[in-house]
Amino acid sequence: MNRISLTLLLAPFTLLAVTGCQEKEEQVAPPVRPVLSHIVSLKRLPVASFAGTVQPRVQTIFGPRVTGLLVARDVDTGDTISQGQLLAALDPTALELAVGSARADLANAEATLANTVSVEQRTRALFKAGTDTQAAVESAEQASAVAQASVVQSKAALSKAEKQLSYTQITAAFDGVVTQTGAEVGQVVAAGAPVVTVARPDARDAVIDVPDGSALLPVGMPFSVSLQINPVMAVTGKVREVAPAADPATRTRRVKIALENPPPSFRLGTTITASRKEAAVEQIVLPATAIFLRDGNSYVWVVEEGDGTVKSREVVTGPPAGEMIVVTSGIDVGMRIVTAGAHSLEEGQKVKFEGGARS
Repeated sequence: MNRISLTLLLAPFTLLAVTGCQEKEEQVAPPVRPVLSHIVSLKRLPVASFAGTVQPRVQTIFGPRVTGLLVARDVDTGDTISQGQLLAALDPTALELAVGSARADLANAEATLANTVSVEQRTRALFKAGTDTQAAVESAEQASAVAQASVVQSKAALSKAEKQLSYTQITAAFDGVVTQTGAEVGQVVAAGAPVVTVARPDARDAVIDVPDGSALLPVGMPFSVSLQINPVMAVTGKVREVAPAADPATRTRRVKIALENPPPSFRLGTTITASRKEAAVEQIVLPATAIFLRDGNSYVWVVEEGDGTVKSREVVTGPPAGEMIVVTSGIDVGMRIVTAGAHSLEEGQKVKFEGGARS
């Protein structure tokens, strides 16, 4: 086979090899991808506010200390009461009979004591006259001591019966407002069962429910609390209690804000709006679509203005702000960030964006 024939035979393979190399080079170079971008700037975030209600700081449940039939309840929800006022009463018949029985027992014991004392005195006189024995005197003294103990026991029983009788009347221990009633007239109420719940109106809280995972509200943080019906009416307050765990159903934490000298318009149950008392903060915020995850960390694509390529940069994110995400570190003001198509880019890939030529 001559040289010309060999060249002609190898020519197709050479052409295929060259074509394959060209295709490989074209596959290695990623295409220029159009993207949406955003110039990083500081934005003023709105102050966080939460809806809630005015609730009493202290509530006390009043109920009987004995079991009985409820025959009276003189107050209803919303009533203002004063210290010592009668709230409810049980049927006292059985306990009045117990008091009468205890008084009769005491009278019997006192009569027995008087008789034994008289016997003891006569026995002593006879012993001095020599007509009775020392044993008789000692027996009389012992009978007197037993009768004296019986009187003490009867007095204690009477005092207990009278105390039990007093428990049939439920009175207020302080001035307040009735927030709830737990029993109606005609019910048999067990000892310790709630009958009337009274709140102290002088100490009031603004109670709000904060979504779990939002910015922490430490104890002592100042708030401005205003009425929803009249936002002009506002008072200050400080966080005094934060629930240690979120509610499993709503995934919110209950926060109680102690109100400072609230006016009468902040009545119990009134709907309020609590806003954090802080200056508006300027922070870097990006659309959520600009953030992508890699190995559990957050990244953004930064467009290099010189050659129009993208470079990933790790960022630290803060709490969400609606559809935006706060970025606390990792990027600077003035950078161009890819905001759409972040999941389809590669390191060093060229991009073009609206308002700019291929860059």
